[in-house]
Amino acid sequence: MAKGDGKHPLAGAAALITGGGSGIGLACARRLAADGAAVTICGRTTPRLEAAAATLAKESPHTTVQWVRCDVTQEEDVVEAVRKASEPTGALQAVIASAGGTEFLGPLVMTPVDVWERVIALNITGTFLTLKHSAPLMAHSGGGSFVGMSSIAGPLTHRYFGPYSVGKAGIEALVRLAADELGPSGIRVNAIRPGLVATDMVAPITAGGVVLDDYVAQTPLGRVGTVDDIAELARFLVGPESTWLTGQLISVDGGHHLRRGPDYTSLVEPIYGTDALRGLIGRSAKP
Repeated sequence: MAKGDGKHPLAGAAALITGGGSGIGLACARRLAADGAAVTICGRTTPRLEAAAATLAKESPHTTVQWVRCDVTQEEDVVEAVRKASEPTGALQAVIASAGGTEFLGPLVMTPVDVWERVIALNITGTFLTLKHSAPLMAHSGGGSFVGMSSIAGPLTHRYFGPYSVGKAGIEALVRLAADELGPSGIRVNAIRPGLVATDMVAPITAGGVVLDDYVAQTPLGRVGTVDDIAELARFLVGPESTWLTGQLISVDGGHHLRRGPDYTSLVEPIYGTDALRGLIGRSAKP
């Protein structure tokens, strides 16, 4: 990590944040920019990226903020995003792979194969491609920090989250392997496991209802997380304070990982029926 100054400890460092146009990714970009990092955000929605970058630049005029459109499942997009992120300093010291998510909630036996493949690609392949193309640049820059974005749905079963849970578990395996391989080049690789965090993506849940009540009941600290809760750990993981920390999967979830996963039965059962939830019927032909 480049040496900063007293006021901006990340000054001189360049950072790439995928999924940086909104939610957790944007909060991470804001936190790094505030501490002086030259930040490049990327995502799939141009107007959102433009607006986010403009806001970040206004908030942190002391550093460089830029954006690039990037679908992390497309290798050529990722190559360009990494190249763009290195422009301000000629190097790359930090990457936060925040792009991810899901488009499906339902029983495994009802999961369409094309949906499964898209969700797996977004989470696992997207994180892999970001690592694949950023790691050599970080190695040539003298080392750096790569932060994957997992979820408590990786280690803790979340019924009806099929491809998302598997995707997050895959990210964790990738992070551990990469930490072992890339350590000799001075690259640290860790992952964050957010719990339920208030973002636009989960607004229907955090707005209230029995599912939210169940989340809170399973969370010792008794509240939903904020994007800033996650961004603070991301900042620590890319900064000089964590230079002997790698291969870690860190839960930021109010203690939710100590209990069980959330219960989405009230949302899923009316759509698919009890038999589908039990695996008695599915998308395959009847035997």
